[in-house]
This record gives sequence, C-alpha cells and structure tokens, in this order.
Amino acid sequence: MGGAEKKIGLDRRSLLLRKKILETFACGGRGHPASALSLVEIMRVLYDDVLRYDPADPHWPERDRCLLSKGHGCLALYVLLADKGFFPEHELEKFCMAGGLLGGHPEYGRVHGVEASTGSLGHGPSIGVGFALNARIDRLNYRVFVILGDGEINEGSVWEAALSAGKHALDNMVFIIDYNKMQSFGPVDTVQPLEPLADKWRAFGCAVIEVDGHSVTELQRVLSRLPLQGGKPTAVICHTVKGKGIREMEDNLSWHHKSGFDEGEIAAMISRLEDCRA
Repeated sequence: MGGAEKKIGLDRRSLLLRKKILETFACGGRGHPASALSLVEIMRVLYDDVLRYDPADPHWPERDRCLLSKGHGCLALYVLLADKGFFPEHELEKFCMAGGLLGGHPEYGRVHGVEASTGSLGHGPSIGVGFALNARIDRLNYRVFVILGDGEINEGSVWEAALSAGKHALDNMVFIIDYNKMQSFGPVDTVQPLEPLADKWRAFGCAVIEVDGHSVTELQRVLSRLPLQGGKPTAVICHTVKGKGIREMEDNLSWHHKSGFDEGEIAAMISRLEDCRA
C-alpha cells in the first residue's frame, strides 16, 4: 500500500492526545513533536487495547514489554504513560526541565513504564530480542513490542536483531515500523531508500503486514491477532505521516527537532486540531 491518506479524520481521543503532546512540548521548550505525532495511533492502540501491564506494579513479570526504540518520539510515550497512571500527569508540565522526571529521551530506571533507555538509534530491537528470549527461558507468556522509525532502520544492528529473532523463531516479538517516509535531514527515499521494505523483513524471517498507521480500527484488527504466524516474529509496517494532524508540521523537516518557537504559534496549532476531527 502507499502512504497514509492525509484526509483521514482523527477522533476525539486522538485529538486530545495530540493536544497534550503539543502542550508538553511547549512546556519543555524543545523536542521532536512531529516524530511523536506520527506515533499517536500506534501508541494509543497498544496501550488502550493490546498491551498487558499494571501501572501499580510496573515490574510485573508477566507484563508485555513495549520499547520505543525511536526514543526521540518520547512525547507520545510520555502522554500515554501519564494517561494510564504510570506517573502523575503534572510531570508532563516539567518535560525537559531541571528537577523534572521526563527528559528528551526515555530513561529506564527513572520513568515507570519505560523498559529501556533509548534514543541511540538501532538498539531497541536487540534489547527486545533479549527480552523475548528471556520469556522463553523463564517460561513466561509476555510479548515484546519494539517501535522503530523508518530512518532508524538504516542501522545495521536492526537487521542483526531481525536475523536473530527469525533464527530463534521468536513469535512473541513484534517489530512495529513507523514508516512516515521522513528522517532527520531528508525524505527516506532520498537519504537511503528502503523499498521493497516488506520483502526485506520477510527475507529476515518475519511474518509481515502493512497497515495504515493512523487507522485505529485497522491497528486494532492487526495488533489483536498476533502473532501473524506461529514460529515467526511479526513485522507491522505502519504507513504514517510525520507531524500528522498539524498542517505546519506534516512532512516539514524543520519540525523534526524544534526549539525557540513562539508560544502563540503552538496555541494556534492546538486550536486548529479540530479541523482534523473525523
């Protein structure tokens, strides 16, 4: 399938999550908002409908492990973790501030619900393979979800992890690719073309499916019936739009990382979110 359709409407929950992401970003004065906005529906469906977890017991052995390997998209993760009660929502107001809990990348051991410190791109899949193998060794039934950026999968370590997951038949492992077609300094097709992306993941031993990464119903349908094939890890390629929902941010590289903005600009973006409502 091609890229996600920009005309797709967003429901009330998706709009509220985007509003909270923008408010948190404005509090910190810097961050990667566009990279977070392409993740919203993926993260929302995982935490609303798919993952097994207990905010009151964040180290519960049977919990599913969810790793945001593209750690710069952490605003989406933080908003969902606060929404689910892993930490008080007022911590979002101290994003990237001295004395605050939440930094510009997820930090394990500091933030409940964060399974690994990420942001050095390409590390998440290998950590995930370790988690998935540990589940087998300890005879636990948890699943491992690793969320990757498309630019991130230029890293060779990603493919080493995929080879290992295939070799060990880790059908409790899911690679989710946020395929928004943009990376930090250019379009993916210009920097390092990835196609045929689905065929690559199949060649590395995964069962593969492509979805619209902004369709809640499509994500629910796919992520609720994993693994796609017994004895194989799953790769879910999510076609998304970088900056989805904010006209000024969509596919705009100047918003990959942003600082020094005008607060009125963010307020105007928030007010226009209603234009994207389904």
